[in-house]
Amino acid sequence: MQEILGRAGCFIAIIVLGYVLRKINFFKEGDFTVLSKIVLKITLPAAIVSSFAGKEIDIALLSLALISIGAGLVYMLVMYLINIKRGKDAQAFEILNTAGYNIGNFTLPFVQSFLGPMGVITTSLFDVGNACICLGGAYSVASIVKGGGKFSPLKILKALSKSVAFDCYVLMVFLTIFNLKLPAVVVSFSDIIANGNAFMAMLMIGVGFKLSGDKSQIGSIVRILAVRYSIAALIAIGCYALLPFSLEVRQALVILAFSPIASAAPAFTGDMKGDVGLSSAVNSISIVCSIVIIVALLVFML
Repeated sequence: MQEILGRAGCFIAIIVLGYVLRKINFFKEGDFTVLSKIVLKITLPAAIVSSFAGKEIDIALLSLALISIGAGLVYMLVMYLINIKRGKDAQAFEILNTAGYNIGNFTLPFVQSFLGPMGVITTSLFDVGNACICLGGAYSVASIVKGGGKFSPLKILKALSKSVAFDCYVLMVFLTIFNLKLPAVVVSFSDIIANGNAFMAMLMIGVGFKLSGDKSQIGSIVRILAVRYSIAALIAIGCYALLPFSLEVRQALVILAFSPIASAAPAFTGDMKGDVGLSSAVNSISIVCSIVIIVALLVFML
């Protein structure tokens, strides 16, 4: 327990460090984009390669991608139903700002540090489906609900193809299934870069952390997050109690269920002419909530 709290405390300290460095102008606002590119295009893909290299996976685990898509659909359906009386704008906003998880930038570093290679493989397979939701799926559904768009699988596929992490997921799953090996020098190179993924991801979160919502929106923030984490709890219980996977896989799924809201949600909200300030506030506070819940779960499970 002491070791888990100590390492989790280090993660939190790095997030705080990033936030403080931005506040004292060591990092400028635009530096978040640079850090994000380093994580999404370099350290995260390297962590995926490093975790999959030399491992074998059960074909049944590929169903984890479908489970994450199903979880995203559950969030969208619930938010659609509970906001029927509040109008299409509210439905669209809450669909977009609850469906999808911030896994690559947030949860993967935790799993990488606490649950080992099997946890990372579980997380990676789950994130394949999650990417379909947070990189276009939720936005397409929200646009349809709002009345300003139509479902476009082509746009979703285009967004996915531009994601280096998603491409890495697909490549490594393919290589692992067919027992194909990457050259040892590539794996060694990836291992070195992967060691910096947790630090860079947490630092990036700290630099990007901001609360830009209006104080009058506190009620909306609390309600959205209460519904989000209530559904997350049900998904976590269902995955842990009902799925026929090993304990390590089910533990990882419990952690994944409490991941923060997808980091792309504020940008998509802006594209949809929604309240970006409220979206950013919900997104940032969800990170704090997830830190507390995930650390508590790690202490309890490990």
